[in-house]
Amino acid sequence: MAEPSHVKQITNDPFAATRVPEFRNLMLGRFTFIMGLRMMGTLVAWWVYELTGDPFAIGLVGLSEVIPAVSTALYAGHIIDINDKRKLLLRGVFLYGIAASILLFFSSQFISSRFEHKWIAIGIYAVIFCTGIIRSFTGPVFSATLALTVPRAYLQNATTWNQSSWLAASVTGHAMAGFLIAQWGIKGTLITVIILICAAFIILFQLNPKPPMARSGEMKTWDSMKEGLAFVWRTKEILATFSMDMFAVLFGGAVAMVPVYAKDILKVGPIGFGWLNAASDIGAILIVALLAFFPLKNAQGKKLFLAVAGFGVCIIVFALSKWFLLSFIALMMAGILDGISIVVRGTVMQLKTPDHMRGRVSSVGSMFINSSNELGQFESGMAARALGVIPSVVFGGCMTLLVVGITWFKAPGLRKFEY
Repeated sequence: MAEPSHVKQITNDPFAATRVPEFRNLMLGRFTFIMGLRMMGTLVAWWVYELTGDPFAIGLVGLSEVIPAVSTALYAGHIIDINDKRKLLLRGVFLYGIAASILLFFSSQFISSRFEHKWIAIGIYAVIFCTGIIRSFTGPVFSATLALTVPRAYLQNATTWNQSSWLAASVTGHAMAGFLIAQWGIKGTLITVIILICAAFIILFQLNPKPPMARSGEMKTWDSMKEGLAFVWRTKEILATFSMDMFAVLFGGAVAMVPVYAKDILKVGPIGFGWLNAASDIGAILIVALLAFFPLKNAQGKKLFLAVAGFGVCIIVFALSKWFLLSFIALMMAGILDGISIVVRGTVMQLKTPDHMRGRVSSVGSMFINSSNELGQFESGMAARALGVIPSVVFGGCMTLLVVGITWFKAPGLRKFEY
């Protein structure tokens, strides 16, 4: 559906993309799927901690997923570009359903009566390792499919709705998991996850086939993977957005320290912790929804830089704050600015990527995002141990500002970019 990349088109209708039936199916299916995955992720972290009593065990959950996700990302991008994207999407959702079913089996009386807690935890790690491989395919294939469901003039609008639905599903999944664990326990929550994944499969089954572009199928695997990396390296706007996002999340990951702030610095207890933990998500959802109705009209590249710089300032304010309300506002503003960054970054990638390379470019992007999230948590913990909690978060905010400054001078194309 995409027109040539040099054609500058945009729609002023805030509901333009949602009027396309196939896009609605993609978003509804993705919303249901992501909500199920976020519930499963929250449940697994709680379950592993219950089994081991060791906070470090929770960190191993993320590590066991990110290692295969990053390791197989380039190959996944090649496979996405040479295969029908609808089939890969359905296959990935189906395999996640199998993984959730295995976890349900691990939660049964049959397993708990025969194995020690540490062996059950190891089994959970093994399942999550496998979902990391699946994730390396499903994440990029969703992104690659998006541009094939709407006209090019709708891409900015579609990207905004896509990010809004993802954030809403993520927050809803996290919140519902806590409630369901309290009410129905591990088994009931996993059954709900399986139901959601099945519902997502049924919705996504209604998508039309998305056959590969002939050019990708003519290349050898290694050459195809190198072409994807080379394209991102040459396309400075995409490379700059990926790099700036990765380092901003890597160094500005204040969320990892929110439990420490809530308990020891702000002394607001579990309720205050819950609000602080949700603050950035609330801000991101609000701004992404607002951008669907009032999209950024010009100078989007400069606005991206301002948003990431503002994000760094908010992290510094949060680090130094001793008042709960100010801390909450700082994190919510960080979420708002991050939401702007997400929309601009996603639109830049969609507009600058040719159809035959969408899988590989999305996979390269997933490598940046996957590594920054998990490694950002690790960096926050290490910096807190070396510098202290408050200095470590201030350091992260300052490093974010430094990254923005360097990128401003190194990527003039992104600074001048408009769509």
